[in-house]
Amino acid sequence: MFMTKVIALTSTIDDIYDVYSTIEELELFTNAIEKWDASAMIHLPGYMKVCYKVLLDVYEETEEVLRKEGRAYHIYYAKQAMMDIVGAYFVEAKWCNHGYVPKMGEYMRVALVTSGYTMLTATSFVGMGKIVSREAFDWANNSKLVNASCIIARIMDDLVSHELEQKREHVASALECYMKQHGVPEQVVRDEFEKMLDLAWKDLNEGSLNTINNASIPMDLRIRAVNLARMIYVIYKHEDAFTHSSQKLKECIDLFHGYIGIKVMGLDLRVSSA
Repeated sequence: MFMTKVIALTSTIDDIYDVYSTIEELELFTNAIEKWDASAMIHLPGYMKVCYKVLLDVYEETEEVLRKEGRAYHIYYAKQAMMDIVGAYFVEAKWCNHGYVPKMGEYMRVALVTSGYTMLTATSFVGMGKIVSREAFDWANNSKLVNASCIIARIMDDLVSHELEQKREHVASALECYMKQHGVPEQVVRDEFEKMLDLAWKDLNEGSLNTINNASIPMDLRIRAVNLARMIYVIYKHEDAFTHSSQKLKECIDLFHGYIGIKVMGLDLRVSSA
């Protein structure tokens, strides 16, 4: 449930930075997130206060549960991951406000954070109990596997949403950054990004199977980053199904309606619940 709430909140916060706020309001909100204290709410506009309070409440109620289990430190890492993504959102908002198009290296350093997948990987660990260690959270923030997942999320997102987002005021996408830096047409960039995605999938597969380099990180944790990449592949394979969720994404969800999952001898099976 915590993961679901964080995804919903992140989507709302993303829209606050992308669509609804002035740069001055965003600076206030970013500062409030960095403080992570209810007292910071007094400086926020009304609509931001609502989001900020819900954010604090969601993390606080989960922290109370984890404290009883002796794992309150899980929330520390989850909060830090949220602070990181909000800080990166603000960088992108300033780029957009100034009409700045960064070079690819500068763009990707920020855009991999705003892909959300480092944050979501850490968030997915919060309720997983004893198999999660401090080392696991550090791994989520600094591993080849999670980085590959972030690359897949960012590039696939930018490939399908580029045209729509540039019809309104929006931060430059990876395509724009690459085209401006290298002076090449869009199709050349798309071809290069497909190669980048191929390499990222190889890194993802290697990271998920290579027990030598990831021996201390259980497969149950590594598979979280893999599954996030699988999810984004479905959402952005042909179109922006996240933005247009009432169509393609709803069809995907409907495929699971009326079914329950069971595991037999290590194999996942589905049987009708009707």
